Amino acid sequence: MDRGALKRLLDEVRSGSLSVGKALEQLRKLPFQDMGFVKIDTHRHLLKGFPEVVLGQEKTARQIIEIVKQVRKNGNNLLITRVDAGKAASVLRVHRDLRRHAASRTLYLHLKEIEDKGRGTILVVTAGTSDIPVAEEAAVTAEVMGNEVERIYDVGVAGLHRLLAHHDRLLQARVLVVVAGMEGALPSVVSGLVDRPVVAVPTSVGYGASFGGVTALLAMLNSCASGVTVVNIDNGFGAGYAASLMNRV
Repeated sequence: MDRGALKRLLDEVRSGSLSVGKALEQLRKLPFQDMGFVKIDTHRHLLKGFPEVVLGQEKTARQIIEIVKQVRKNGNNLLITRVDAGKAASVLRVHRDLRRHAASRTLYLHLKEIEDKGRGTILVVTAGTSDIPVAEEAAVTAEVMGNEVERIYDVGVAGLHRLLAHHDRLLQARVLVVVAGMEGALPSVVSGLVDRPVVAVPTSVGYGASFGGVTALLAMLNSCASGVTVVNIDNGFGAGYAASLMNRV
C-alpha cells in the first residue's frame, strides 16, 4: 500500500464504487502480514516512500521465494540484500523477473515507480577496489530508491592525486557515500573538500590490526572533518538508505 493506492481506495469509497466493507477488507492487511517465519511490512512504502527491504543473509532460498510471492501479491517493490550467487540462482529459477546485481549481492522486484525522487546526484566513492562490493550495495540501494547515482572507485589516500583528479565531480554531488577499509581516512579527506553531507562506510577490508573494520569505524567516528555521518561496518545498505533520505530534503 502506497499513498497513490490509498488515495484511490478512499476515492472509490467516496464515490460509492467500493463499499466500506470491501475497503476494510483491503486495509485489514495493514500494517503487516504474518507468514510465520517472517512478517511482511505492507505499508512501509506508505510511511517511508521506499520499498520493503529484506536481509537475505541466513534466509533460505525457499524463504526468499515465498517472501517474493507475497510481496508480489501486494504489488509492492522489494529489495533483497546479501544474497549469495547460489541462493540467487535458486530464487531466479522461480522469479525470473527479479533484477540481480552480482557485485552488490542484491535482488530487486520492481513493480511500481518510486514517487519521491532524489533532488540531486548521490556520489559513491571507494578507497580501494576491495571496497566495491559494499559500495555497490550502497549504490544499488540508492538507485532503487529513486536517486541518480554516480561512482568513483579506487581513489584512496595511498594515491591522493587519484581523488583530486575528480574534484569537480565531488563538488557537484548533493550527497556523498565514502567507503573505506584499512585506516579509514578517506571520508575525512572527502568531507574536507566539499560542503555536502558525507556518509562514511567502514569496511572489513584490511590486515590484522584493522580488526575486521573496527579501526576504520573508530577513525571515521573520530573524524575532525565536518558533516561526516558514520554507519556500521560493511553496511552499504544503511549508507544508501541514509543518503537517499538526505537527498530528498
